[in-house]
Parts: sequence; structure tokens; C-alpha cells
Amino acid sequence: MRRKALTGVPDHPLLDGQRPVRSLLRLLGTQPRRMTVALCAFAVKETPLWFLPVITGAVIDVVADGGPVTSVLVWFAVAVVLLAQHYPNHLLYTRNFMSVVRGTGATVRNALVEHLQSLSIGYHSRASAAVVQSKVVRDVENVELMLQQVTHPLLSALMVVVGAVTMTVIKVPQFLPVYALAVPVALLIRRGMARRSRARNEAFRREIEGFSAQVGDMATLIPVTRAHGLERTAATRVASGADDVRRAALSLDMLNGRVASVSWVAMQLLGVCCLVLAAVVSLTGLVPITPGEVVLLSTYFGLLTQGLTQVLNLVPVTARGVESVRSVAEVLAEPDLERNAGRRTVGEVRGDLRLEHVSHRYPDAEDDALHDVDLEVRAGQTVAFVGSSGSGKSTLLNLVLGFVRPTSGRILLDGADMADLDLRTVRRSVSVVPQESVLFEGTIRENVAYGLDDPSDERVLAALRDANALDFVREQPDGWDTVVGQRGSRLSGGQRQRLAIARALVRDPRLLFLDEATSALDPESEAAVRDALDRLMADRTTLVVAHRLSTVRRADRIVVLERGRVVEVGTHDELLVAGRRYAALHAAQAG
Repeated sequence: MRRKALTGVPDHPLLDGQRPVRSLLRLLGTQPRRMTVALCAFAVKETPLWFLPVITGAVIDVVADGGPVTSVLVWFAVAVVLLAQHYPNHLLYTRNFMSVVRGTGATVRNALVEHLQSLSIGYHSRASAAVVQSKVVRDVENVELMLQQVTHPLLSALMVVVGAVTMTVIKVPQFLPVYALAVPVALLIRRGMARRSRARNEAFRREIEGFSAQVGDMATLIPVTRAHGLERTAATRVASGADDVRRAALSLDMLNGRVASVSWVAMQLLGVCCLVLAAVVSLTGLVPITPGEVVLLSTYFGLLTQGLTQVLNLVPVTARGVESVRSVAEVLAEPDLERNAGRRTVGEVRGDLRLEHVSHRYPDAEDDALHDVDLEVRAGQTVAFVGSSGSGKSTLLNLVLGFVRPTSGRILLDGADMADLDLRTVRRSVSVVPQESVLFEGTIRENVAYGLDDPSDERVLAALRDANALDFVREQPDGWDTVVGQRGSRLSGGQRQRLAIARALVRDPRLLFLDEATSALDPESEAAVRDALDRLMADRTTLVVAHRLSTVRRADRIVVLERGRVVEVGTHDELLVAGRRYAALHAAQAG
């Protein structure tokens, strides 16, 4: 998938897991003006770092030669000016560079969310929600942290190298080869540790993702765990994952510690060697070097080795950030997309459906989940699908929704093959009421009007009234401005379900899908919800999946499925008279 609209870089993927550094540089380059201002401000603000040794050496030579006090004061004035300019230029650098970094983070997050929305339902059924959340939040944060922490010392070391080399060429060009020792040593250390650092960061990231999935499962299963007294089992399972994370983290920490120590010792040793060499050369007269220049050379080499040490110490942060780039790139490169681009858009839906010899087999399955289903649903009809668990009811609903594609056969909507349609435009005319209504942390009104462009109060009120929800909404402390809590935790199951029906009603859909919409409710709540569903289903093409046969009596047709095959079709009364599978199911529930 291309990200031209988000990145401004056409014909390139947003992030390339094989070339993470190049990908980041390309992203940073999408805001050239800010980056130019930031780099210029950085170059100016860092001037004292490489020029103060010149001032120090000059003052020492003035003192050693017994020069005038005015010379010292001039150098002092130069130092004051250089130091004073650091504050405004540092703020200028921070504002521009961090704007680019935060903008890059937002771009990556937006691209991730956009891509996640375009991935198939199959991908989302395989992927852990906790792991996806970790990629969107933690991995992008690691990338931002890497850019923030690595760029400053890297640019600072570069400024020192340029300044030191320039002043050495001017002052003591014979000493220039000595500086050449530091960079190769630093590169050798970096290269020696890079491969192991990448492998251990990847192992640590995999452990964190696995642990995140375990914690997510634990949070989801707490009611089941508590009901069965399995608290110790759940805690032990998560503790085992935490121990795996601890071992992986400790292994990574030990490697980082070795990198830090080797880098520090090597750079300090080079600094001492430079000082001794400068002093020996000055004392022996091999090169005419003044005391101030000895200090100048030693200070420059110390700054150089200090900068390189800082850069080497950032190897762990860099490796973690690069690994996070690869983690994000895994999602962006995921090919399991629901492909709608280039397909015909749908402006209006009548609601005629036709399944022509439709079969579907899930990957790695031995048998079809649905086999040779041939069915016609006319606009405005209500068709119910019943059968035992695993008979293919939900698969059929997912096929008509376009969540999965037929393995063979085709599905027609208003005479057009759905394989040729942009399903995003089709779903604008679709509403789904699932078994467990999905509400988000927000007000009642926000949940009912979710996705609509500021619907009128009258439209929302009518939907709540028709969903039998208006009375309990008015009883809330803040009416429809009451916050429902995470996943609607402050409401009962029946209340949540009636809000889900109101959400469907306010959209006035042409196609309606009810997936076990009353199975989790008590009889009193079911009666209120069923009454609301009757109003919702009027004059709409409705497909109903139900276990409770009492909810499908009034359907225009009832389709009985067994092992993925249609075994009976008819009205409630016709199927009871036939005395076959539906009649047996009805007798079992009635008895």
C-alpha cells in the first residue's frame, strides 16, 4: 500500500522494515523547511562547543607570554556572545526539530490506524488487540524517543569533528592524523555490537508482544477466572510471561552494558594518548606547539572522544527504535487487505440479495464451513438463519457483509456481483446489531450518532424512542450527555442493546443484520429489545441469526443450516408441519 497522501513521498512505502534508517530519513525529509531551520539553529548554538577551546588556548598563550589584559577581556567578550546566543537558537532548534519528530510520529500512527482499518477481518481475528495497541502506542513512542535522543548527540559530535578538524588544520595541521584514530575505533565498536544488538532487541520485542497478549487475555477473562476460582492459575500464567520478558531484558541489558564499557574505555584511552603525544611533541620540539595549543588539541580530542562515546552509548536506544520501525513496518506490509480500490462505488442500495452456489472454506480447514448455498432474499424481506453451533450461520452473515469472500460461487447485491463493488460504500447502507453491543467511552448521544456528521437532535431522539431507550436515557444523571463508561460498563445489557438498536435506527439502513441480538438478555429486557427490533426491521432487508427460535417466528422465511448446508427453508408454520430438523429444534427449546 502506498502512503502518498500521508507522507508526501510517492512511490515508496511509508516504512521499509529492511531499510529502517533510510525510511526514517525520508520521513524527516517531508518537512524540509523546518528541518533546514532546525539544522541551521543547531549549528549556530553549538558553536561554543568547538570554539571555546580556541579561546582557552588563546588566553593561556596570552598569560604565558605576559600579554595585555585587554586581550583577555576581548576573548572574554567573544565567549559571552557565543554562550548567550545558545538560548534562543536552542529554542528555535527544539521547536522546529521536535515539530518534525512529533509530526513523524503522528504520521506513522495515522498510517498504522488507516492500514489497520483496511486489513481484513481475518487478520484482526488472528492478531491480538493488545499487540496491535502496543505497536500503535509503544513502538511509535520508541521511534520518537530514538529520534529525540540520538539526533542531538549525533549532530553535536558532527559539529565537534568539523570544528576540531578545521581549527587543527589552521593551528597545528601536523596533528590532524591523530584525530583519524578515533573514528575508525568507534566504527569498529559499533559494527561489532550491531548484529547482536539487533538480534537481542528483536527477541525482547517479541517477548513484550507475547506478554502484552497474555495481559490482554487476562483482563478479558477476569470474570471467568473469578467465577471459577482460577486467580492463581491466571497469575502464574502471566508471571511465566513476565519471567521470559525479564530474561530477555537482562540479556539485552548485559549487552548494552558491555557496549557502554568498551566504548568508554577505548575513547578515554585515546584521549589520554592524545594528551601525552601533544605534550611529548611540544617538549621535544618535533613540532612547534605552544602550551595553549597543547590544551587546545587535548580539549578537542577529549570533546571528540566524549561525543563518540555518547553516540556509542546510544546504540541501545537506536537499536530499540530501529526494531520498533521494523515492528510497525510488519503491520504496514501486511498484505491481508480487504481490497476495495478501483471497484465500483455504490450510491444507493435497494436490498435485493442473491447467493448463487456459495461455498466457503477457511484456510487450513478440511471441510467447507458453507457448501453450495443457493438463496434469494428480496428487498424488504426478513430471512432468519437457524441451526446448531458450527452450522455456518455466522459464516454466512460474514460472507454477505464481505468480511470473508466466497471460495466458490458469488453473492449478488441488487444484481451486481459484490466481488466487483467497493464494500465500503455498500456498508453505508448497512447496520449490524451484534449479540454483544459495542459501546465506547463517551456519552450516550455520541455512541448513538457514532460516525454520522452531526445528526439533528430530533433524529437522535426519534431513534432512541423507537429503540425503547428514551425512558432510561432520560433517567440518567445527565440525560444523553451521560458517559456510558468503557464498553458501556455503566449500563445494563438490555440498555446497551437498545442503544445499539438506536445506533442502527438513526442510520436508516437498507440492509440490517441481527446476530444473536437478544440471546444474552433476560426475558424482560428481551421483550423491550424485541419490540424495538420489530420497528427496526420494518421495510428493510433483514438477515437474522438466532438460537432462540422464538425471535424468528415472524420472519418471511427461515433457513435451517446443518454442517454448512441448507437443509430446510420455509415459514415457521410450514417448517413445524414438515416435522424435520426445525421442528426438532423447536420441540427441544419448548420442552
